[in-house]
Amino acid sequence: MSEESVDRSEGFGERLLGLLLDRARLLPPELIAPLIAEEVTRIGGRDVSILLQDYAQELLVPLPGKKLHVGQPEPVTGSPAGRAFQSADVVEVVQAGGGVRMYLPLLDGSDQVGVLALTLETVGEDDRRLLRRLSGLVADMLVTKNAYTDQFFLARRREPMSVSAEIQWGLLPPLTMTVPQVEVAGILEPAYRVAGDSFDYALNDNILHMAVIDAMGHDLDAAAMATIAIGAYRHARRVFVSLAEKYAFMDQAISRQFGADHFVTAQLMHLNITTGELELVNAGHPAPLLIREGQVLRQLESATTLPVGTGGETPRIREHTLQRSDRVLCYTDGIIEERVDGEPFGEERLIRCVNRLGQKPSDGMRADLRLLSHTLKKERGGRTSDDATLFMIEWRGGAADHLAVLD
Repeated sequence: MSEESVDRSEGFGERLLGLLLDRARLLPPELIAPLIAEEVTRIGGRDVSILLQDYAQELLVPLPGKKLHVGQPEPVTGSPAGRAFQSADVVEVVQAGGGVRMYLPLLDGSDQVGVLALTLETVGEDDRRLLRRLSGLVADMLVTKNAYTDQFFLARRREPMSVSAEIQWGLLPPLTMTVPQVEVAGILEPAYRVAGDSFDYALNDNILHMAVIDAMGHDLDAAAMATIAIGAYRHARRVFVSLAEKYAFMDQAISRQFGADHFVTAQLMHLNITTGELELVNAGHPAPLLIREGQVLRQLESATTLPVGTGGETPRIREHTLQRSDRVLCYTDGIIEERVDGEPFGEERLIRCVNRLGQKPSDGMRADLRLLSHTLKKERGGRTSDDATLFMIEWRGGAADHLAVLD
């Protein structure tokens, strides 16, 4: 098929996307990727690859399948595919042998799924418009089919994963979420052995509900406790109770199930995404850090509250008001208690690392958090002997009427 004969008009594009939807609806998961590659050839594309983020958030790994170009994994940092993934924008690379290699981020809403890569002989605005829509549809199909297959999990898993880690990954919400007013992102370490750390969030109307937890112990005991804690938190959140009542509900669930000698540290937060008003309950956790213009301004202090499961009194809620573009960094004690040269890594060293990276141009909050996680791991000598979680919020403000983005 010659380049001149390829129809990439908007009308053709709509028909192509409709055909892809119709064919994909009843296809088994293993045939989705070959179908995508087949449809890309209709617009003159070749060497189609679907790259998925690995669990350690270090590589983009190719999904195997017929008609797909299956090359080597590409690093998230420093590769064209990685730039598309981190920037959530299209990257085009002119090939020495002719043609243009296109890397399109696969976004399910705002959650980063991976990258669609393909080569066209030439690229025009019709191509870019059609391929952006195609990549969005591909992301939706991968997320939908992932609910009843292990194929995508196996592609993303780069080393053996513990049972506790599988439980935790199955428990998590999407690692990232973005709306015009706010963005959140989280990272769990060690990705293949995490046990007791977890986080959760939900945006209900103009309130962003968030929780970061660290269950005591190791392996399956910690994973089971974290599962109960997150389950109790979600139940309480969905019956519209206050922050203090969420804490009480989680406390009762842990104490009844595991007894008085088990506990979970937690940070529970409500953020009004319109006003920037933040409510915080800190139950035995390291205090979150407030970051402004790339530098740590202070800790977000709160009244002392006992960990979940210890029968603590009704917590006192601390209120803070964020400024536009403020970031809040939550972390678990595994970040600062890892021993380096015989001494704990410590909060001061964490703050210095945040401030040093904050002096560099920002590639966006998600990319900045990923870089922070990888930098901290290097500074710990590559060791992560305990669960080490980072969770970040960036507040941007603005009207909470999400339909405004359609105007």
